[in-house]
Amino acid sequence: FGSSCSGSSPRHSAANSWRAREHLERTAPPPSARAMANREKEVYFAKLAEQAERYDEMASHMEEVGKINEELSVEERNLLSVAYKNAVGSRRAAWRIITSVEQKEKTKGNEDQARYAKEYCAKVEKELQKICDTILGLLDGNLIGKASTGESKVFYQKMKADYYRYIAEFSDGDKKTSAAESARLAYEDASKVAEKDLAVTHPIRLGLALNYSVFQYEVLSNPDEACK
Repeated sequence: FGSSCSGSSPRHSAANSWRAREHLERTAPPPSARAMANREKEVYFAKLAEQAERYDEMASHMEEVGKINEELSVEERNLLSVAYKNAVGSRRAAWRIITSVEQKEKTKGNEDQARYAKEYCAKVEKELQKICDTILGLLDGNLIGKASTGESKVFYQKMKADYYRYIAEFSDGDKKTSAAESARLAYEDASKVAEKDLAVTHPIRLGLALNYSVFQYEVLSNPDEACK
C-alpha cells in the first residue's frame, strides 16, 4: 500500500517555523509597549497594596517602577513616598517602643529582660536598615539622576536626607556620624534647589524645612539651628 503522508519534509517544517516566528514578531507588542504595560501593572498593584495596607509589597512594586528608565510621574512619585514612609514608619514606631521597654527593664534591674528587648530591637533595626538601603539605592542609582524639574529634584533629595536621618536615629558611633553627615548634605542640596526653584509656600519646600528642623533638633541636638 502507499506510504503515509502525515509526516512533513524538513524544508516544509522550516518554512512553517519561519512563518510562525514572523507572525509572532508582527503581532507581539513592541518593547516600549510591553514596558509601559508592566509599569501600569506595577502601579496598579501598588495601589491595591496601599488599599490593603500591605506597605512592604507596595514598596516592592514601586521599586520596580523606579527602576524603569524613565522619570516618574507625580502620582508615581507620591506612591513611592507613601509606600516607603509607611514601611519604615511602623518599624520606627516599634523601635521606639522596644528601646523604651529596654530602658525600663534596665531601671528595674531586670537584666535578662533588658537583654531580650535589646535582641528584639536588633531585629527591627536590621529591617529598618534594609528598607533604608533599598530606597537610598533607588534614589542614587535611578531617580535623582533622572529628575528634570526643581520640584522633583527637591522631592528626591529630601527623601534621601530623610532616610539617612532614619538610619542615624537607630545607629550609634561612626555609623550614626556618617548617616547624619549624609543627611545634612542631602538636606542642604535640597534646600539650595528649593530656594532657587520653588515658592516659599510650596508644600514640598515647607515639608523640607520642617524635616530639616527635626533633623537639627533630634539628630544633631542643635535647637538653635532647628528654630531658624
